Amino acid sequence: MSATVRPRRSVLYMPGSNARAQEKAKTLPADALILDLEDAVAPDAKAAAREQVCATVRGGGFGSKELVIRINALDTPWGMDDLHAACAVGPDAILVPKVESAWQVTDVERLMAQYRTPERTAIWCMMETPLGILHAEEIARMSRHLACLVMGTSDLTKDLHAQHTALRLPMLTSLGLCVLAARAYDLAILDGVYLDLKDEAGFRAACQQGRELGFDGKTLIHPTQVEPCNEIFAPSPDEVAQAHKIIKAFAAAEKQGKAVVVVDGKMVENLHVENAKHVVTLADAIAKMH
Repeated sequence: MSATVRPRRSVLYMPGSNARAQEKAKTLPADALILDLEDAVAPDAKAAAREQVCATVRGGGFGSKELVIRINALDTPWGMDDLHAACAVGPDAILVPKVESAWQVTDVERLMAQYRTPERTAIWCMMETPLGILHAEEIARMSRHLACLVMGTSDLTKDLHAQHTALRLPMLTSLGLCVLAARAYDLAILDGVYLDLKDEAGFRAACQQGRELGFDGKTLIHPTQVEPCNEIFAPSPDEVAQAHKIIKAFAAAEKQGKAVVVVDGKMVENLHVENAKHVVTLADAIAKMH
């Protein structure tokens, strides 16, 4: 399942046990919601949260937002029941935590087929352990149903015995390896969460860094993070105008038998045109979505 140009700028985690928050999320401008049965739910509330999340997906009313269910790992007491229930309601995707090898992806894919999951339900993989990062390439190429890699930077930082820093230097190797794997196999990829809700400047800087690194968007932990994230990961009006200019100039050059053209003093080749077309397509998709 190759990635399409679908807005995934802001992807908000929602506690699986919180029905009120899930209802309120219908009004939020997030591109996607992750209904979380894993980290956000205490062990004694797992079963009730599973029922609540499935009811939310069945009830609908989320418009063009993607609905994703994050299950517990299959080797936990709740994982198999989570997967079976998620397959039955058919969300847009099922997010598998702590993926460390290709066989975990194929195991989920096999079970999804066994449970007669709707074809449109994709697999998303959390990349949040050192072993998972080292196996990013084999994970990314393993399944036609795999659509997105999701960075779990909090768990990864802990496992690396690293520190949370403003520039995220301890994370750059892991982030880069996963971006490479995602792009090599035409997958979407989402940056990890930003934990300090009071540090708006730091959050915006992290979003900008994520976009510069090549991420499609960012996972979020609070509704207040949605709008600045949408702003930063969307093409600006100037970027869209420049993209149209590049496409038009190159088309005119091709009619004259030329393979390159100069736009505003910069050499433009076909690779720049492909990027410009992506910018325009993404901007159009965002406009239609909201």
